[in-house]
Amino acid sequence: MLQNTPVQVLIQLLYSSKCKKVQSLLKVRKLLASNMTTKQEKCYNPNDPTVKFVDKEDDLDFLCEGFKSLRAQMSCGHAVTPTSLTNWCRRLLGQGESRFVCGGSGCSAEWTFAEVWKMALLDPEETENFRRTLTFKAARQTLITKVCPGCRSTVVRENGSDLNVLCKVCTAVKGRLFEFCWQCLREWKGARPRKDRCENDGCCNESLTTLQTCPDITFDSVRGVRGYPSLRACPTCGFLVEHSKKHCKFVVCPRCKVEFCFVCLKSYTNCIKTSDYFRPCSIGVAPRQTSVPV
Repeated sequence: MLQNTPVQVLIQLLYSSKCKKVQSLLKVRKLLASNMTTKQEKCYNPNDPTVKFVDKEDDLDFLCEGFKSLRAQMSCGHAVTPTSLTNWCRRLLGQGESRFVCGGSGCSAEWTFAEVWKMALLDPEETENFRRTLTFKAARQTLITKVCPGCRSTVVRENGSDLNVLCKVCTAVKGRLFEFCWQCLREWKGARPRKDRCENDGCCNESLTTLQTCPDITFDSVRGVRGYPSLRACPTCGFLVEHSKKHCKFVVCPRCKVEFCFVCLKSYTNCIKTSDYFRPCSIGVAPRQTSVPV
């Protein structure tokens, strides 16, 4: 008989009658986040002249793990160890962030990837994983802002259900209404509003192509769930979301903050009525999406 994983045991414990006060999703999330850690501790070379060592507490050791490495000072002044820094940055990426921001009290300093790479002592596997995740998130960012094809200024779409976008800069400069298509990034043609395409030749939703061609993956933590797409479009806003294949099957869209099930695509509140965090969904795996909000 297969043994439950530590995470599954944790969920079962949380739902027992003795733990009624800790059954909220928020607390489950916080406890699960503790698993996003580096398995083996990394330590600085005490003879490294490029690192400034300090006699301080580790400002990123939020789980009080007491890492043995010397403490080093980041550019913002906070003290870290390579393992606590790696864990913190991994959590940021797991939460949908595309920037490395200090987690020290009262600090919002942003670190460069070069600084994180050096101070976290990232190994080749970690470096590749971080770079790949950042590249993916940068690509998704283009869904939020676009560059006007007329003046190259950055434009934010005000109506998420209309592909027709007005550029105020071009309108003022040209002395006439200038609108472009959010999807194909060409001057608008055809009637408006439209949420599927404009009348320019070749205008299509590239996200649909990505959703149709992305590889299948298998959950490590949800038994019996196999062969589902590695990318899903948020059912609410269309934002592309990737699952880490670890932890529970629910994800929070980084853009609209709506939580949904990565397997069946139902909202969290609907899916949890007939399933739980680590069980297959009652309706099975939702097929690849053929239409998404743009």
